[in-house]
Amino acid sequence: MSSHDNHPEGVAHHFESAEQQFDSGKFGIWTFLLTEVLFFSALFVAYTMYRDSYPEVFQFASQYLDTNLGALNTLVLLLSSFTIAWGVRNAMLGETKKLTINLIITLACAAGFMMIKAEEYGHKFHEGTLWGGHEHSIFKLDADDVNEDIAAHSQAWSNPDGEFTAAVKDLDPEFRQKLGIFFGVYFCLTGLHGIHVLIGMILLSWLLIRNLRGEFGPKNFAAVDFIALYWHLVDLIWIFLFPLLYLIS
Repeated sequence: MSSHDNHPEGVAHHFESAEQQFDSGKFGIWTFLLTEVLFFSALFVAYTMYRDSYPEVFQFASQYLDTNLGALNTLVLLLSSFTIAWGVRNAMLGETKKLTINLIITLACAAGFMMIKAEEYGHKFHEGTLWGGHEHSIFKLDADDVNEDIAAHSQAWSNPDGEFTAAVKDLDPEFRQKLGIFFGVYFCLTGLHGIHVLIGMILLSWLLIRNLRGEFGPKNFAAVDFIALYWHLVDLIWIFLFPLLYLIS
């Protein structure tokens, strides 16, 4: 009889036991999450430097972010953290149907988050409140350009209902140009976070497919646990982004 005949079911050949495989996976996911923390920490340092250099710019620009939508997205992600944590418990107990429900709810919350963010982004493009280098940014033009050739540069300038356009049109050109820095930081941070949400949705869909096949149970729930940890980090990053961008005062 070969040694493979006595190998535990569901355990890769290079692990001696299920416990060793789980501990190795746990160490791996925590190492990966640490690199993610370091990545976003560098971005937060950049944010801090810009905000320290232009405090009045950040305070002025932040009031034109939709705090209600930001708060709604925060609640949506908090709910998703609860359901994915509950899902891990379901997997450990072999509760396949309950795990399916919690995975679907988590996915729905993730999709809702992205839809709300798309609504925010759409409004920003409509208003022209973009990073300074964008061709339709209302922060790109100097005062003479605005008066001479509005339509040729940005539809936002010719939008009579543009709340931000009316507010910044008569500002000092240098100050107005610096406002683009804030929105550059905003799109960078929220865009990278959105990419992580999309990756999370792919991983959650993969879990859902595997669960529908009956692959998870008391002896095989590591994948659910590891992806839940990733999702908690995604939620935690947004909890930092919300006050840093939306609640500047």
